[in-house]
Formats: sequence, C-alpha cells, structure tokens
Amino acid sequence: MRLPRQRGPLHDLPDTPEAYDAVLADVAEQALSRLTPDGSLEHPGALDDIGDTSLGITSLLALAWQRGRDPRLPEAVRRSLAFHLRERVYTEDNPGYPNLRIRDSRLPYARYVLETGAHPIGDWPSTVWALLQLVNLLDTGEGLIEDEQRRELVELGRGYWRWLTEATFFNPQEAGNQAIGCVVGGLMLARHLPPEEGELLRARALALYTAEIRAHRVRDRGALLPPEHGGAYDNNYGPISLSFLAQAHRVTGEEVFADDGDALARYIDARLPGGGFDNGGPRYSEQHSGFESVLGLRYFSGRIGSDLGRYRGDTRWGRHAVQPDGGVDGHFAWMLVWQIQDTSRWHRTPSSSTTRHQLRAGTVSVAFDGRMTPSLIEAAGTYYLPAAVGRQHGFGPVTDGFLLCRPLGEVRVRDVRADGLTAKLVTKPVVGRDHVLRHVRSLYVTDGTSLWVTVAVERLDGAPYLLAGLPYAADDGDRVRRVAEGEVTSAGALRLTHPEARGVDHFDARAELTQEQAAFALAADPRGYGNPDEGWRHLVSSTALEAGPAAGGPEDLHVFAVRYGPGDTFVPAFEAGDQGLTVRTEAFTALIGEAAGDAHGEPELTLYT
Repeated sequence: MRLPRQRGPLHDLPDTPEAYDAVLADVAEQALSRLTPDGSLEHPGALDDIGDTSLGITSLLALAWQRGRDPRLPEAVRRSLAFHLRERVYTEDNPGYPNLRIRDSRLPYARYVLETGAHPIGDWPSTVWALLQLVNLLDTGEGLIEDEQRRELVELGRGYWRWLTEATFFNPQEAGNQAIGCVVGGLMLARHLPPEEGELLRARALALYTAEIRAHRVRDRGALLPPEHGGAYDNNYGPISLSFLAQAHRVTGEEVFADDGDALARYIDARLPGGGFDNGGPRYSEQHSGFESVLGLRYFSGRIGSDLGRYRGDTRWGRHAVQPDGGVDGHFAWMLVWQIQDTSRWHRTPSSSTTRHQLRAGTVSVAFDGRMTPSLIEAAGTYYLPAAVGRQHGFGPVTDGFLLCRPLGEVRVRDVRADGLTAKLVTKPVVGRDHVLRHVRSLYVTDGTSLWVTVAVERLDGAPYLLAGLPYAADDGDRVRRVAEGEVTSAGALRLTHPEARGVDHFDARAELTQEQAAFALAADPRGYGNPDEGWRHLVSSTALEAGPAAGGPEDLHVFAVRYGPGDTFVPAFEAGDQGLTVRTEAFTALIGEAAGDAHGEPELTLYT
C-alpha cells in the first residue's frame, strides 16, 4: 500500500508564470460552469470549511482577470461577491459556540458549517480565512469591484477583525497557523483603511503577534516554534505557518517575521530527510499540506540556503484545494494568490552548514530528536522510525528489556567531515534499571549512499542487543509506500521481529495500517482532535530490527555495528587503546576519544578512509 498524503516534492511542480496562468485558466473555466443563478461558486459537494470558499474562488477570478483580462470574468466576480455579502455573512451568534467573550455583538463572522449550531468550533479559523479572501480581493479587484461593493468589503473586513480580536478569545484552538493568519489578515486590511485607522490596526496586529504568538512559542530540537494545536510542530500545519510568516514579511518588511520564519525553516530543514518524508505532529502524523506550504518553503528556502522544496506534499492539492471529484474548492485560495504574486524562486541544493539535529549527505539522512536519538533514518530510499519495546521508543542498546537512549545529563555532539565522509558522534550519559551510570557513544558515518552506525557502551549483563529501528516506508517514484523490511547489515546477529501480542498498542509493520491510523487509535480524542504523537507514545511494542553485539570487541565494552543501505562484506573491527576506541570498516576508520573527551569534556572524533 502507498501512504495516502505524501507524494512528490513540492519544488517539482512547475512555478513559471505560464504554469500559473494555466492553473488560473482552469479555475476560471470550472468557476464559470459552476456559477449558480444566485452567484455561488461553492463546490456542490462541500459541507465543512465552506463559509469562505465562494469568496476564495472569487479572488482567484479577480487575479485571473488582472493577469489575462478575460471579458467573461468581471460579471462573475461581481455576482459571486454579491452572493457572499448577501448569503455568507452571519451576525447572530452561532448556538453552541464556546469561545465568545461578548455575546450578541452583531459583528460579522464566517461559518465552518453553514447549518446553525452544527459545528461552531470551526468558526474562528473560517473567519480568519474569510478575512484573508477578502483582503486579497481588495488587492486584486481594482477595476472589477464597484465602489459600493468595495465599501461593503472594507466594512466587512473591519467587522471580521473585531469579531476575531474582540468578540472572541484569540486563537482558541492554540493553532499557530490560524493565529499568524489572523495577524496577516489584519496587516493586509490596514493598507485599505484611512492612514490613521490603518496604523492603529497595524500596531494592534503586531502587538497580538508579539504577545499571543511569539510569547507562547514552544521549544523543540533547540528551536522556538509557534505552537500548533498544543504541540511544538505539526508536519501539515507547520509549513503552513511558514507560509503565513513569509506573507507577513512580504506585507510589512518587519524583521521579526523573517527571523521567526528563518528559525522555523531551519527546524523543518533539520527534521526533513533528503527524500522529503516526515511524520509526527499534535494534529496529524502523515497528512501533508500541498499548495498551502509552497509560499513559505520557497520563500525561506532562499533565505536559509537549503532545498526545503524536497518536502513531500500532497500533490493532489498541489495547486489549490479540491474535493474528492477533483473539482476546485476555494478553501485556502489566498495561498495560491500569494504564491503567484511572490517572485522568489526555489533554492534547490542542500545547505552546506553543519546542523546539530541532522546528519545528511547524498541520499542518506538522520534526523535527531531533542535527546539526540534518531527520530528518522533514511538510507537506500527506505525510512526507519524509532522502534518500540516495553513502551520505550528509540534507537539504542537494550538490556533486560530496558532501552538505553534517554539521557541523564548533557548530550555532547561532534561533527566531522573528511575524505568524502560525513560523521556525527553523539555521547550521552544514561542510567539503567541497576542505577549504574553508563556512557553511550553513537557514531553515525555516511558516504552519501550508505549509513554506518556504531554504538559502544560499558559492558551489559544478559543478552543485550541494539534496537535499530522500525522499517516503515520507502520511496516509490513520486509516492511513498509502506514497507516492513529494509536493506540492513549487522556485525552481530540481526533479526527482524514483530509483536507477538495483538491490539492497538502493538504495531506490526506487515499490517496494512499507517502510523497515523495507529497513533490516532491510541490517542485520547478522535482523529483530527486527538494528539497522534501523544497516542503513539502509548505504543508498547512494534516491528523492530534487533542487532546483537559485534564479536571481537573490547572486553569491557559491548559494541554494536549496523549498516543501512548497500555495501561490500561488513566485518568491522574494534580496538580499545589509550586514545579511545578505533572502529575499522570497509569504508573508513574512526577513532572515538574516551568518554571524558577533551579538556572541556567534549567528545573527540577522528575520521579517515
């Protein structure tokens, strides 16, 4: 089976003016054939995320007219705008909406579901989206929108902003993308107001960003990130937040948006392997955005000098939102408008800088979590997730069912490049069930094709092994398919085990089940509302690669050595001496300094072929 959402790299989609004109021409034809007598451009099958969608299509038609002057479009724009102003502006409180600060304010808002009281929790983001569709239409509708309609639009924009920031609690879903989107809407609306009023609104929007978004950032892997649905990062919404930061910087030139975007972009770059697969998040594990991410990934790829466009998006939404029948939907239409207007181009080569939480060269990548344990390994087109044993997750030595990967103290990292090799040495103190402090030294070396991992730890009792990952997915052309095995070689005995127990808390990679489905089955709340990352942490056991100790290692150490990807016969040798542990493989020789390291306690690593 193939993963449903992760498809081709987003930078593979053509982004020339001609390509975008073709996209807009297709939207225009669909819209003109769909336009109802009352002026609606909503997809007939849309039920939710609908209150702003007709206006979104209207804004795309306005942009298409601006670029191509199709004489059929002005009348469609005026009729569809009149429909939104007449039929999709609500001023009576939606029964059941829990986040009002002022009741019966009579301020306008947009509905997530049109039926009264049906699903009011989504009204806040839907009103943000309507505000953004509105300001785009003000920007692109010059020569199309009559004076009276323009006055109504501006007044509606004022009302939307006040409802979002006065009548309701700000950012009630703790969703960074929604909150930054609201700020962007205010900043863009300010440009269409009288100067004094516009400056006040602009100042209010910037203050909200500082106090309600920036002050609540969450730290993950050394980066401060806008919180997303209560977590640090979501691989669907995080890149969407990046697009909002890009637009905020484009609109205002304020360096705070560029700085925060740079930080988020570098974080994405570090967690994303070369092949662009990613998983994890407090809202979705594997549902990836498409066109909604393009602006941010493209804009900041140039700023940080890395190929962020390798991100595997959902290319079914590569141009705009669509319904199951493939028909265009106006949801998030402003992102297509912005990416067409933006003149930045993709940066298509990897960054050459060393990153603490990533090792990357050629087609090999290791992304590390905040504990400097691999969160994702990529080699030979296969992706490995942290495996689970006894409700413990990670990569590392296991003894008596106890996984030695959680640090008790400072984690030290040393990066080295030499003779076409890229290496990272991670040293962390850990404590086992016996309360003995041990130093786990993990060496990762790649030539860009294969990855060698060597893990050394003070000698363990029993029959220890290295938990070496859960083979999960592999590249399959422009798709990603589920797998249950990978090309891995071990210096010791290697076995691929599957859970003997059954149930939602045991993940068997051979089953036709995605990580996201399994994670939501363990989450406290339903899919789309629960936290899949939190659910996945309840996993008891999983399919796992288990590598036994290498023979011939030093008497006082257990050394484990595995190779991910192709290579010659794998018979590494290990030798302990006064300078440290020497590791010899068919591709390199490495000297790992003593656990104490140099005079400052930093680990020492020497690497040569």
